[in-house]
Amino acid sequence: MKVPFYKIQGAGNDFILIDNQKLNFSSDQLTTFSARVCKRRISVGADTLIAIESARGDGDFYARFFNADGSEAEMCGNGARCVARWAYETGVANEKMIIETIAGNVPAERLDNRSYRVQLNSPTVYEADKVIQIDGKEVVVDYVELGHPGIPHLVVHAADLAMTELETMVDFARKLRNHPAFTKGANVNFYDILPDQTVVERTYERGVEDFTLACGTGTGSTAYALTKKGLVKSDPVVIEVLGGQLQVNVLEEELYLIGDTNIVAEGTILDEDWV
Repeated sequence: MKVPFYKIQGAGNDFILIDNQKLNFSSDQLTTFSARVCKRRISVGADTLIAIESARGDGDFYARFFNADGSEAEMCGNGARCVARWAYETGVANEKMIIETIAGNVPAERLDNRSYRVQLNSPTVYEADKVIQIDGKEVVVDYVELGHPGIPHLVVHAADLAMTELETMVDFARKLRNHPAFTKGANVNFYDILPDQTVVERTYERGVEDFTLACGTGTGSTAYALTKKGLVKSDPVVIEVLGGQLQVNVLEEELYLIGDTNIVAEGTILDEDWV
């Protein structure tokens, strides 16, 4: 079966985007399809599959996000920015649009040819300085959920993060991601703050089950937690991720994610093994 697709990335978070209004894949088919085509080396490869469907409310369209393991995510911040780029470039929406998601409506806006801003789902849960046990030791984390149902994130300080090899952090990250204190599991966002207030961030993503080059909702959650605690005061908060730079405006309970997008490819998926 031939499947038309776009490959788009934002800050290194890469996505396969398909128009499910034309394909009419069922949820089970989308789960199977994403788990196959997101696998690197044996298929197209991506962090996430995005399926565009008809609006169910007053938005311009509905976007569904499927992780590389086939599980469906509530929302994806960098994915929403890339969706907005696609929607504007293909004439599906104007420069300002509303993207419907499981976690709620996401307003998006084109800033220039490649830069897009989305309003992330507002924080619905925030627990500062939560103490959990890992291997018999106390670990202090901040817990944030964005939207309803909430996208779960941990915000964890890691000294000298920019100089730390991620391979040395994988085991700890997995224990945090699967900790029984968090019933839905959690994305894990490690951070360090540089003298100029720039935040260094590395995210271990639920559903990808590894560190990724960026995570939009993770970046928003990190900026929110650090702002609430008074650890950063800049507006926007500048966050350096492996895939580049993102910015977050924190306006009380409103979070705005800003960053670059890149349409990498447009074509047809011919993978014979996904069905």
